[in-house]
Amino acid sequence: MTVISGPEITRYVEQVRAALADLPPAVRDELLEDLPEHLAEIAAEGEGPLADRLGSPAAYAAELRAAANVPVKGPAPNLDDRIAGVVRRTRGQIKAADTRLGPLIGYSQVSDFLRLLRPAWWVLRGYLAAMLVAFFVNGGSLSLVPIVDSTIFGTLFLIVAFVVGSIWLGRRGSDRLGRWQRRGLHAAGIVVAVFGFVAFVDSDPPPTYYQPTYSDPYSEVRDVYVYDEQGRLIQNARLLDQDGRPIRLGHAWCEEAMRAEMEGSPKRTYPYCPEGAPIKPFSTVTEAPSVPPPPPTPTPVPSEAAPTDPAPTDPAPTGPDPSPTATADPSPATPDVPEPTATG
Repeated sequence: MTVISGPEITRYVEQVRAALADLPPAVRDELLEDLPEHLAEIAAEGEGPLADRLGSPAAYAAELRAAANVPVKGPAPNLDDRIAGVVRRTRGQIKAADTRLGPLIGYSQVSDFLRLLRPAWWVLRGYLAAMLVAFFVNGGSLSLVPIVDSTIFGTLFLIVAFVVGSIWLGRRGSDRLGRWQRRGLHAAGIVVAVFGFVAFVDSDPPPTYYQPTYSDPYSEVRDVYVYDEQGRLIQNARLLDQDGRPIRLGHAWCEEAMRAEMEGSPKRTYPYCPEGAPIKPFSTVTEAPSVPPPPPTPTPVPSEAAPTDPAPTDPAPTGPDPSPTATADPSPATPDVPEPTATG
């Protein structure tokens, strides 16, 4: 393991100063004012030579010239040096933001607060890694719970194994990993974090709206039978809606109707099959009777003339008739003969 010492930082600063030797002393001293402190912070963040992490001193000096709008001396830096310069400037901007935003949450730097959250991130990283493995094992089935083989034991084993491994890498593994291995670990952390965010977004079910279900009550109708008031079956009846459009229900189901349909002359009237009428015995009417409605009966208008009283009639006698009833005498009546009167 290579440890960056103070002499290495001093030597790097002197080489950068030598690369800026053509500048006025005041400008050179201003560019190099915070360089030792910056190099000390870079050295504390990890291990490895400064030249491998920041680029050569000449390239670093060229980046300082570019930041101060000072003409570059000598040949332009190569691609690696330019990438190192971009990384260095980005780190400087992040450091400035870290220091500026730290007091807002009660710390001198935001990084001080984030260091306290490292154990929580280690646990979360292991859980997200278990979710990613379960995603591939289950054939692309996304779930917030890393279920394996549909068993609780397999799920718990997977979660515990990855969480413990993530904590071990966070506490001890980083000291035993090289530069590129640490970068790979950081990249893996970014991948599982993005995967966890996508899984969390997709796990939110979309809003459901009530959709009333409609069932056709006439879906099982095979035939239609029309009866009149006397219970007689009406044949060759036609069904129309309020706009005069035919209403089609059922289908030809008996042999005669099916034969007519196959011959190209399907029935357009009801019933298709009169022999299947539900009410038997029945009388049939070939056509629907079209009897005009009876004319309305006029309502009598009351007359304004006074009603006439009927003539009174003598009541019939209720008692026996006092007049005797004459009966015919069978014997002839003898006429009265006057007696002779004496004459003087």
